[in-house]
Amino acid sequence: MLFSFLQVAALAATATAQSAVSSASNSTSSYLPILGPYGNSPPVYPSPNATGIGWEAALEKAKAFLAQLTPEEKDDMVTGKPGPCVGNIVPIPRIGFNGLCLQDGPLAIRVADYASVFAAGVSTAASFDKKLMYERGLYMGEEFRGKGAQVALSPVAGPLGRSAYAGRNWEGFSPDPYLTGKAMEETIKGIQAAGVQATAKHWIANEQETQRNPTYNGSVIVQESISSNLDDRTMHELYMWPFANAVRAGVSSVMCSYQRLNGSYTCENSKALNGLLKEELGFQGYVMSDWGGTHSGVPSIESGLDMNMPGGLGLYGLTFGEASDFGRNVSIAVSNGTLDASRVDDMIIRIMTPYFHLGQDVDFPLVDPSSGDLNTFSPTDTWFRYFNLNGTRSRDVRGNHSESIRELGASATVMLKNVNNTLPLKAPKVIAIFGNDAGEPAPGYLNQNNYEAGTLVAGGGSGTGRLTSLVTPLDALKAQALKTGAIIEPYLNNTLIADTDIQTLLNPGQPDVCLVFLKTWAEEAADRKSLDTDWRGNDVVESVASYCSNTVVITHSSGINNLPFANHTNVTAILAAHFPGEQTGNSIVDVLYGAVNPSGKLPYTIALEIDDYNALPLTSVNSTDPYAWNIYFEEKLEIDYRYFDAQNMSVRYEFGFGLSYTTFSVSDLTFLKCGNATVTSVAPAGAVNPGGNEALWETLWYVTVELTNTGTVAGAEVPQLYLSLPASAPAGTPPKQLRGFEKVYLEPGASSTVTFPLMRRDLSYWDIISQDWLIPEGEFGFSVGFSSRDIKLTAGLTVV
Repeated sequence: MLFSFLQVAALAATATAQSAVSSASNSTSSYLPILGPYGNSPPVYPSPNATGIGWEAALEKAKAFLAQLTPEEKDDMVTGKPGPCVGNIVPIPRIGFNGLCLQDGPLAIRVADYASVFAAGVSTAASFDKKLMYERGLYMGEEFRGKGAQVALSPVAGPLGRSAYAGRNWEGFSPDPYLTGKAMEETIKGIQAAGVQATAKHWIANEQETQRNPTYNGSVIVQESISSNLDDRTMHELYMWPFANAVRAGVSSVMCSYQRLNGSYTCENSKALNGLLKEELGFQGYVMSDWGGTHSGVPSIESGLDMNMPGGLGLYGLTFGEASDFGRNVSIAVSNGTLDASRVDDMIIRIMTPYFHLGQDVDFPLVDPSSGDLNTFSPTDTWFRYFNLNGTRSRDVRGNHSESIRELGASATVMLKNVNNTLPLKAPKVIAIFGNDAGEPAPGYLNQNNYEAGTLVAGGGSGTGRLTSLVTPLDALKAQALKTGAIIEPYLNNTLIADTDIQTLLNPGQPDVCLVFLKTWAEEAADRKSLDTDWRGNDVVESVASYCSNTVVITHSSGINNLPFANHTNVTAILAAHFPGEQTGNSIVDVLYGAVNPSGKLPYTIALEIDDYNALPLTSVNSTDPYAWNIYFEEKLEIDYRYFDAQNMSVRYEFGFGLSYTTFSVSDLTFLKCGNATVTSVAPAGAVNPGGNEALWETLWYVTVELTNTGTVAGAEVPQLYLSLPASAPAGTPPKQLRGFEKVYLEPGASSTVTFPLMRRDLSYWDIISQDWLIPEGEFGFSVGFSSRDIKLTAGLTVV
């Protein structure tokens, strides 16, 4: 059972406050056995107070702000209310506080007009370009700020991508924690450089959508959310890794996830929130719940939850309003001794410190009134508090961001196949365009799973965007054809294409090139049922390629696709363009015609067969036990390329793979120890700053290579550094792990020295006995190449 806030308060009347909190805070796990090698959630109390490391001046302002609040105002500061934004902390006009506006999401400010739709996380990762990752974050932050949103619910490191089928992988970046960590870091720095608070989500091990929330019978829970059960090493080396980068980057907020973790709901899991996030990683900001992810009051607060969003539990048929496990119950619990007042004070200090640190108390724009009109989550007739919406309506915040969106979309496009230099196109005169992904969406500019006609630029749910403008592939190809005098023949009905002899559809004579546009949908609250492209995509390719000897396939997809046509003789080129945002047509035409030399790399592995993937979601249980939904991360560290390498399995396209219109070479692999760095197996005891022990972030070694463009076309390449730990590392260590990448643009014949810094954390594994990061003894293997399996240089080095 779950304890409501008031039930916990009643228990406390007959027992000590701390024992009531302790027994309830992990109430779910108390009904489960210890989970053996997959871990458990031991209690960690109290919740650490913020010390404001790096935010000292803002911390003092937050304390002064706190001193002005009444008990009721403190309740409001930690509890969401209906309002113009997806999440709202109500204003306190008497002290000049305009409240907090929290808005989705990871690729756009979703509830807004005249805003851009940027590339999704999966596309951003495919660029392997740190500069563009930062720039995307900066421009997104500018748009959030322009619309009056102090808090962007972005970026995403959970799901990491344990399963190829997870419905929200596209919101995040990559199943590789190093790549995702760098993308998180750059995105957060960009968002917050614009004066907007970034939110790292969803903490933690949130790796499937199925049963992410409890099953209800009315308002009664009959089956709890799924529990992600995993061991300590896997937690640290995979799922915590990118969040450490986020905390290190100074992220303002972390959103806890819906599911249970080793038996306890993540938003009331004291080990995860107090122990791992606030103590071990030294997180100084505030923890907010996912919308409806709060299942208790005092237990969640004592376990480290600082802000309850959206307030009430309107997601499940209950009243969305004043009814909340937080709200007025917070001050009631303080007054009756159930909850220590200092804990509530710390919650508010954590919420307000990033607000002051980013200067949001000075000249921050008011919420755009149009956002309130567009917000279907809490329509205006549900608001019962004051919101100042006197700002300019329907502000256009897009600036020149379309140029950057176009650049990133092209930079992230991954060329998987290019036989006989099919691409770039050589001024074809007759271009046949096939597939329902090429044209205008219908109805309207929507990203949804139930329309057949129209290009797909994002998935569904809170991570989507509201398109104000869109350049479709068909539009961009028509514009290009006007420049070259080409003829465009579009055939956009997938059913017709799949079931018809293509030769009977076409004008006499075979087209110079047949472009096939396919799409794959994914969304929040559902996992993918198939890895094939949607709307009979495989049949469409087979039909077109049966006649057209120069068939080029372009996929706009949420992630991994099964590609059974990859070896088809007439399929001469394949481009994986993922979800590139509103400039999708221009981005793909830039690559097709060679204005941009493709340099995207796969941020995941494409297997030979669908059955080759491991770590599948749990889709059903044969039990009415309320706690029956448990998924065990038995694969441990072996996800994506780590799994395929460990099992020595052949793949279709490996992690990091991507072709170019030119050629590159790497040479001169060298090592340089960093200054006077002392390299010991155990990290020196140091201050716990944001990101954890400061010693973990010290650069110990540099690895350098010389990159040369050996071809005849200018372009960018991504040399990648992989590390193999010595044999003394524990069993289950992956054969190799990404530990460096750089995108470098070179003219033909030019060379550049590429340097990969290696920090202590990069060279370490998490030791479950000492509960520390250790550098293993022995020789490390270093590999540099252009993918996880296209290794050009190798060398060994003993680093300790």
